[in-house]
Amino acid sequence: MQIDVFTLFPEWFDWMRRPRHLANAAEHAGLELRAFSYRDYTPLSAGQVDDAPYGGGAGMVLRVDVIAEGLQRVYGLPAADVRRRRRVVVLTPRGRMFTDRVARELAELPELTLLCGRYEGFDERIVEHLATDAVSIGRYVLAGGELAAMVVCDAVLRKLPGALGHADSAIEESFSEALDGAPEYPHYTRPASYRGWDVPEILLSGHHERIREWRRERSEERGRPGSGG
Repeated sequence: MQIDVFTLFPEWFDWMRRPRHLANAAEHAGLELRAFSYRDYTPLSAGQVDDAPYGGGAGMVLRVDVIAEGLQRVYGLPAADVRRRRRVVVLTPRGRMFTDRVARELAELPELTLLCGRYEGFDERIVEHLATDAVSIGRYVLAGGELAAMVVCDAVLRKLPGALGHADSAIEESFSEALDGAPEYPHYTRPASYRGWDVPEILLSGHHERIREWRRERSEERGRPGSGG
């Protein structure tokens, strides 16, 4: 899988090559994670990438010609044609909500491009004519799309073959289909008793079927409205 991130801060993504699950994905799933700076491709002077919004208002807006030039030069295609070859996702608070289902959907792609917003966001023509999708990691506003891109990358890449130490680790986890979209059940480890805080006896019983039932019940409880997770 190849993931490309377009951003004003490509150096921020250097650390993402360090975590073990990402290194495993690179080794076992052929992961290639690249980051490109908008400023390297702007046709404007002095590295300009934004401009004042038409109609007035505070803040600056990322220009459509700058993003188009970056896509065209990186992929060697007319900018509007790139989305016919690979998924191009704009990261914006008003996009569709990023969920485990969306992460699995994106993990099945051979190629993915993420466009990070900054300032007041994107010229709407970027969303309409250059992107295939718009995704949000939550109904709040960040200074830019870089953290959102990292969230998407991490959630997607841990689903690639070989990324996690155990193949089943990504199957039965919070919000997965295996748990019907509910949060994961509680976990315990040694010591079995600490300061009078005991591990539930069922987990020490060795009765695997009863343990599975207990875990399913706890997961369902956490998923009920008002449970607090």
